[in-house]
Amino acid sequence: MSTNRTATLTIDGKSHEFPIMVGTHGNDVIDIRTLGAKTGLFTYDSGYLSTASCQSTVTFIDGDKGELLYRGYPIEQLAENCSFLEVAYLLKNGELPNQNQKTTFEGTIKNHTMVHDQLTRFYNGFRRDAHPMAVMVGVVGALSAFYHDAMDAADPEQRSITINRIIAKLPTIVAMAYKYNTGQPFMYPRNNLDYTANFMHMMFGTPCEEYVPNPVLTHALDTIFTLHADHEQNASTSTVRLAGSSGANPYACVSAGIACLWGPAHGGANEACLKMLEEIGDVSRVGEYIKRAKDKNDSFKLMGFGHRVYKNFDPRAKLMGKVCADVLAELGLENDGMFKLAKELEKIALEDEYFVEKKLYPNVDFYSGIVQKALGIPTSMFTCIFALARSIGWMTQWEEMITDPEYKIGRPRQLYVGAARRTVKPLSQR
Repeated sequence: MSTNRTATLTIDGKSHEFPIMVGTHGNDVIDIRTLGAKTGLFTYDSGYLSTASCQSTVTFIDGDKGELLYRGYPIEQLAENCSFLEVAYLLKNGELPNQNQKTTFEGTIKNHTMVHDQLTRFYNGFRRDAHPMAVMVGVVGALSAFYHDAMDAADPEQRSITINRIIAKLPTIVAMAYKYNTGQPFMYPRNNLDYTANFMHMMFGTPCEEYVPNPVLTHALDTIFTLHADHEQNASTSTVRLAGSSGANPYACVSAGIACLWGPAHGGANEACLKMLEEIGDVSRVGEYIKRAKDKNDSFKLMGFGHRVYKNFDPRAKLMGKVCADVLAELGLENDGMFKLAKELEKIALEDEYFVEKKLYPNVDFYSGIVQKALGIPTSMFTCIFALARSIGWMTQWEEMITDPEYKIGRPRQLYVGAARRTVKPLSQR
């Protein structure tokens, strides 16, 4: 909201006033929407490090405090007291559900978990060894060809149906991508299982015998979903918003978000973390790689430590650290070589003066990668799991944007530094 405070920008002796807007938490912002008209100038902010692209009521991050809020609720409280579907309801509707609302919402999602049978044929168009994220981009983008009965973004009921479909069908699509990659038959969803247990059934079950989900492992994966459900205006969320600002259908917007999330600097970080552990190979080599990580002239980076936003400890990492310990204990993997290596890296990062001084603490990607590996999820599927969880955040942000009366199609400006105007010479004179 605007206040009586203003910021003054003086250019060539002429002053221009711009209102200052104040949010519930975080930095105040200078409203520069009239900057071009008043001054003929634009701002330059590569990577949007100091630019607010929208007003939002969904998620808030305080990187200095290590705080993450969904609709005002601390992530720690949500992860400890709510299921992922309760959190999805919160993000979608703004409030946590009561018992009746929870039951109704869970039933609605179960009714949407199956995908159109013809959609399964899309998978046959991919090579068996295709990266699951490549499959995800294509299949999710194709959903609009099968579910075009509720595509009017101006209709609240149709928006709600579309969001429910995305939440419900992403686990089925992710599990199918895994099954196709491994050559196993697709597993139909089971309505007698809850959301996360059903996903594990579709991932790891076979027609040969009934799959019984382990409650400890199911809770761990449900926590991963909750911790990744939304994260303010990150790269993939901004991609979804930008795509949606043109009026593109929501399935195409989510597909664009998945493509962005695939980048190793974003959703691929936990995959990169596991590859790093595989490269180190053994606890005996940890010292060598720690030394390399401290060497400014060495290109090696310690993946899974530190965070662009959190200047202190990633609050999600604290929760995942506990979940990680529970999973390893449940599966008897405390002495497994890979996990012993990870624990040694964690110990050094929490105690070594270099890492403590630079606040390079283990982040959520470090622990979630270890947990998923322990659950039997292959490294190539990690980002698919991330996309599954983040889909509710994307859709919530998409709906917030298209219902904002101030929303316009996204059109970033640029600082052109190419060649000055030139004249084309005839071919014979070039």
